[in-house]
Amino acid sequence: MENKIKNFLSTKFLAKDIKFFESLESTQLTAKKMAEERVENGTIVITDNQKKGIGTHDRKWYSEKGKNILFTLIIYPKCNLKELNTITVDIAKCLIYSIEKIYNIKLDIKSPNDIIYNKKKLGGILTQIVTSGEEIKYLLIGIGINVNQEKFPDEIKDIATSLKSEFGMDFSREKIISEFCNIFEEYCLNKNII
Repeated sequence: MENKIKNFLSTKFLAKDIKFFESLESTQLTAKKMAEERVENGTIVITDNQKKGIGTHDRKWYSEKGKNILFTLIIYPKCNLKELNTITVDIAKCLIYSIEKIYNIKLDIKSPNDIIYNKKKLGGILTQIVTSGEEIKYLLIGIGINVNQEKFPDEIKDIATSLKSEFGMDFSREKIISEFCNIFEEYCLNKNII
């Protein structure tokens, strides 16, 4: 997966260091440990299988092994806290734009952090800003997108969907991840975040 992502990347910072794991409890928890150890700015933690994925408000995030996008970006911002006020919605915009750019598919945002289609949830964003006083120590951006999964647990099958379920084709997880990184890095540079 790492090599395929790198084939489509045009970034200077984001995802230059890819930490891929076949299986993890949670990309967010793993990324948090790495961020505390000061890994390279823009490091991305990706997994094929997340056993205890975290959604908003500590809800569980379900994902079928090897079918979806599950990653967390680690960023050490150089901006102040106020400048990250709209970060989650801006990430969502970058995400839906990256999918539209590759596949000409328009998705919607349920503000601030859900990606939806046909009133069903396709993906979510978990943004965590860790501070020390007024100073931002690091920013974690967790993204989960249902890509090629077609079956969902009974408790969420009426509210969750995937790109493949909606559009009847296979999607490249690697292309979506790299295109998002390309677009989001441009946003970060324009806003002086990195």
